[in-house]
Amino acid sequence: MPVLLPPKEQVLKLKVCFVGEFAVGKTSLVNRFAHDTFQGRYMATIGAKIQKVDLKVDQSRVIMTLWDIMGEKGFRELLREAYFEGANGLVAVCDLTRPASLLDLEEWIAAVYRIAGRIPLVIVANKADLTEHAVVTEEEVQAFARRHDCESYITSAKTGEGVGETFLAIGRGMARLA
Repeated sequence: MPVLLPPKEQVLKLKVCFVGEFAVGKTSLVNRFAHDTFQGRYMATIGAKIQKVDLKVDQSRVIMTLWDIMGEKGFRELLREAYFEGANGLVAVCDLTRPASLLDLEEWIAAVYRIAGRIPLVIVANKADLTEHAVVTEEEVQAFARRHDCESYITSAKTGEGVGETFLAIGRGMARLA
């Protein structure tokens, strides 16, 4: 009688770029997911910080290399070739307390798409814990995401709200195309 082995797990190694203006919480989201930590003190990212995380997505093991890219507008053009090349997924992050940070995502997304093509995208509106200061509404975030034909999440890197769901969503989007 033949022995039936379980199907072999597919292992995917994929690059995810995190983009958005300075101080929206890109680094904090990555640290919350990768290390379950939050540091309230702001420290600007210089260039890019790269971390790896391992995630089970349906029948696949997705090893994500997370590229947390600095948010200074003046460096966007310098960064694009080096950091966006080979990206498989994109997480575009805005700050619920700064409406311009949502609008600025248009330029970030366009810059990545020019280099990497139309890769899976997730829109993230961070800092849900600052409800008394929030000026961007969930409806505005959802409308922005609909225009880009992608999912959106409201997150708090401080509390962890929505962070796991965000990473799972981008992992699923990339795994479907791999």
